[in-house]
Amino acid sequence: MKNEYLLLTPGPLSTSEGVRNAMLKDWCTWDADYNKDIVEVIRCKLVTLATKHAGYTSVLMQGSGTACVESTIGSSLPVNGKLLVINNGAYGARMAQIARYLKIDCQLLSPGETNVPSVTQLETLLIEDPSITHFALVHCETTTGILNPIQELIAVAKRHNKVVILDAMSSFAGINMDIGDLDVDFMISSANKCVQGVPGFGFIIAKQSQLEQCKGQARSLSLDLYDQWLCMQNHQGKWRFTSPTHTVRAFYQALMELEEEGGIHSRAKRYATNQKNLVAGMRRLGFNTLLADNLHSPIITAFYSPTHKNYQFNEFYLRLKEQGFVIYPGKVSNADCFRIGNIGEVYPDDIHRLIDAMSHAMYWRD
Repeated sequence: MKNEYLLLTPGPLSTSEGVRNAMLKDWCTWDADYNKDIVEVIRCKLVTLATKHAGYTSVLMQGSGTACVESTIGSSLPVNGKLLVINNGAYGARMAQIARYLKIDCQLLSPGETNVPSVTQLETLLIEDPSITHFALVHCETTTGILNPIQELIAVAKRHNKVVILDAMSSFAGINMDIGDLDVDFMISSANKCVQGVPGFGFIIAKQSQLEQCKGQARSLSLDLYDQWLCMQNHQGKWRFTSPTHTVRAFYQALMELEEEGGIHSRAKRYATNQKNLVAGMRRLGFNTLLADNLHSPIITAFYSPTHKNYQFNEFYLRLKEQGFVIYPGKVSNADCFRIGNIGEVYPDDIHRLIDAMSHAMYWRD
């Protein structure tokens, strides 16, 4: 059950031995010991983690995080709805792509991959186009590691009575926030992110009043958010179609371990310490960050690639992997960079070991 290397990626990520061990038992999807004692407990715990406000509920959805985003967009927008998307990275762009596939009218606010959108720009767009009904944005854009100012942006959208869809895929349970305080209508995340479970399903935490309005609007059978929620609500955690039982049980264990760590506050503190130590250590080695420090999230950090003529990412990657660390290639369209995540079962000592491994992997300095 030991891993050969540490995954320093934005997910899937390195998990604990307890989470991996939790997948060694088979479960029947009809039994109460699975649906009531595991799925329903997960649903309740997710809402409690997300907000102290009443009126929220949760629904689990099979598939990737992107499937959950598609489920939410495809179910929440009515036929005559229009979506405004903040696009400053690959995942904002993907939300717009989903809208196009589903024939949903969509407009973009695109400040660039290394910038956050301005409140003024957003306000102007909403005033100029009153046909916009829904507003979607990514909290942590792992394309660069940028952290969008969701409090300010959502406040503008709410002043104009827009339904807010928040992609908190890589931030939920890793950054302190209350979606009720923010007045978010639909928040989306995935099992294999900051809760530190494994891939296989995602979840949507939503205002029940908004979720009930999704009835009959879904553009897909398997991704019908309302029907999935109604089935779980009426049948004590029963999934409409085949449930990823092993993944769900691992997630239950991951939630227990989150509580043992001290909750989101303690986990967020660990991630922030990891990121601070990472940046300091990389700068000592001569690497520069893509973003200014005030834009960084504690989730993942992008670094400019070395300009040395002998540098090749694949060679660098393999030398790190041989020492027990896996990093991530860049995804920015106009900059040569690579990314290092510090979420998952990763601790400050691991970051110190990584920096030492980095110094030995910099073959172009030989």
